[in-house]
Amino acid sequence: MNQFEINKKMPHFTIYGRLGTYNDYIHECRNSPFDGAKMKNRDEALVMWNMGDIVEYHFDKVILHFRFFEANRKRDKDNIFAYAAKIVLDAMVELKIIDNDGWKQVENFTHDFFVDADSPRIEVYIEEVGKGRHGC
Repeated sequence: MNQFEINKKMPHFTIYGRLGTYNDYIHECRNSPFDGAKMKNRDEALVMWNMGDIVEYHFDKVILHFRFFEANRKRDKDNIFAYAAKIVLDAMVELKIIDNDGWKQVENFTHDFFVDADSPRIEVYIEEVGKGRHGC
């Protein structure tokens, strides 16, 4: 199956549609630092909007499990994951779901890729490693 067994009780959220890739971000930054910032801010806002009830959580330490459902196999997996991980972590810090995105707060990641032409999306499952608490 996957790298980990999905536990539907695990806090999770879905980003509907797709984000840019790391290559897209680099391209925008090369055009102008303002273009890169605009892309990052737009995608981070999209992620935060899709987080739903997760904003009520706070975790000391996490493992993030990403499940990418791409419309096709055209985009490189490493570029998809690199940019999504950056945006998701920055959004989690902005919403105070985690205090920071360093080694102390983020234990690790897993990522799996699938093709779903009808419903591209990113599912993010949050596995609590340290002692966390519900509520802010």
